[in-house]
Amino acid sequence: MVATAAAVVPLSNYGMITPRARLIMGKRDEEYCGKKKCVNVKCDSRCPDQCFVLCPSCKTLCICDFYPGISCGDPRFTGGDGNNFYFHGRKDKDFCVLSDADLHVNAHFIGSHNAGIGRHFTWIQALGIRFADHRMFVGAKKTVKWNTNVDRLEMALDDETIDIPVKLGARWESTSVTGLMVTRIATANGVRVQLAGVFDIMASAVPVSEKDSRIHNYGVAEDDCLAHLDIGFKFHDLTDNVHGVLGQTYRSDYVNKLSLRTSMPVMGGATSYVSSDIFATDCPVARFGRHDAISIAATRDG
Repeated sequence: MVATAAAVVPLSNYGMITPRARLIMGKRDEEYCGKKKCVNVKCDSRCPDQCFVLCPSCKTLCICDFYPGISCGDPRFTGGDGNNFYFHGRKDKDFCVLSDADLHVNAHFIGSHNAGIGRHFTWIQALGIRFADHRMFVGAKKTVKWNTNVDRLEMALDDETIDIPVKLGARWESTSVTGLMVTRIATANGVRVQLAGVFDIMASAVPVSEKDSRIHNYGVAEDDCLAHLDIGFKFHDLTDNVHGVLGQTYRSDYVNKLSLRTSMPVMGGATSYVSSDIFATDCPVARFGRHDAISIAATRDG
């Protein structure tokens, strides 16, 4: 078995904050860590609109710094080996992020094209997660104008919508899958999805801001702010046969062949990871269902 990449600090020690939204609304720039007040809390310049605050120290950090297994922005992954790399995928296509005997995770990519500089840019808009006989969807809704206080996440299990009160700490627990729960880590646009003994996923819906588009020449259109997901992955008990864009980096025999001397090492070979749809397990490196072991998730009767 492949060991877990990193430990996660209990959720109760974190809160998600949106400093710019508070400023616009004229509220005092302070947050609370239990009884302690954190004054003049600021997010890093890499994530100015939303970040975690660590309690009780009041230190802030971007979700992209949370732990190995991260996908952020124009998809930058941190592999299980601790190295960063980019995987650009392709607009409106689905790619296998991880595939193992009992777990398969696909990502749906959206994107833009700046004809002036001849470049394509992509982001992960949704995840399709397969485990046992279940299918779970987590995605960011297409949005014209972004409002941090309006929840733009959508989730479903086996085609049934998952509804969670828009309240920090609100929790949904599955009645059909033991150990599956979703917890809001922010009033809007931030959730933690957990399946006991299998995965722990942080997902935050964020836009491509006008400032970022201007700086990086993304060419974002006025009718779509390209809402996408910043994601933190933690996996448990993966086999040494795991594969996928991110999954392969957790193998004990994985050899990183990317050029680490470059500031933006890019993983190619997109054709090896493309899937026919967000829940398909037909990418060339698929491993899902290829075993004789028992199911990872116990399903309750009825």
